[in-house]
Amino acid sequence: MAPNFLVTHSGGFHADEVLSSVVLTRLFPDAQLVRSRAREWITAGEDRIVYDVGGAYDAQLGIFDHHQRGAPMRPDGQPFSSFGLIWKHFGRDYLAAQAVPTGWIETVHEAFDTSFVLPIDLADNGALNPESAGPLAGLTLSSLLETLKPPFDDPDPTATDRAFHGAVGIARSFVEAKIGGIHAKLRAEAVVLRAIETAGPGHILELPMGMPFRSAVVKAGADHLLFVVHPRDSDWCLTGIRRSEEGFELRADLPAAWAGLTGADLEAASGVKGASFCHNGRFIAAAATREAALALADLAVRDVEATRTA
Repeated sequence: MAPNFLVTHSGGFHADEVLSSVVLTRLFPDAQLVRSRAREWITAGEDRIVYDVGGAYDAQLGIFDHHQRGAPMRPDGQPFSSFGLIWKHFGRDYLAAQAVPTGWIETVHEAFDTSFVLPIDLADNGALNPESAGPLAGLTLSSLLETLKPPFDDPDPTATDRAFHGAVGIARSFVEAKIGGIHAKLRAEAVVLRAIETAGPGHILELPMGMPFRSAVVKAGADHLLFVVHPRDSDWCLTGIRRSEEGFELRADLPAAWAGLTGADLEAASGVKGASFCHNGRFIAAAATREAALALADLAVRDVEATRTA
């Protein structure tokens, strides 16, 4: 049975209960969100879900706190915040409500937990110090959501509650965008894997549009691929493939003779009519037509092979 109330603590707020509220208010839009520390509210009951307050964790009773002695831990020993607990129990339903296909829910749930939920859990429990990010410390999501709190001397007694609801709206955008990105990456992977089959042993991967491709290339073990060609809004793009997620080193660079050239200069250097741009970093080039982009790609492959055999 759907709850009538979603209960979290009043006063200052943190990212974990804000993000928990994003999930719960999506699943239970008719429930009233109550911010209180009154015992009659923060005690488990059949009509409510209580989170980040209450001093207990019992999913059957609908209470999800993590501040008590013996607080719940992940299987690997890392701590949960209320967000981690809510995501553990309600995340799959949330993904279904976001129209993630059933077959992908588990994959998206795990990916979002690892990349988005876990850092919030660790920061909230003091197991991850945002200050270690140096000048970027104040730009973590946890820090940014807390900047939405009203100043300490705001005389309006409703200021904090209004700020909390505003923070939930802002946080919802990040949650939905992150999940949308993970889902899109899975959709792209399916397209790229089919394109890899079409490419066969060739070194050029042609895609029907711009999309994330590296993870699928790695998954397929397509180490022979060097360049990707795809259409853009009004032209065609030729890009290299990064060796790893962390760095910018490519499997192969575009020819040095093209670096930084545009228009007629690039056409002259490459001999390809319609070649329009090559970045000075030699990781991306553009052409007016598919034929020109593929011609540049063929030349780039030949340049790599010549360099490797020299």
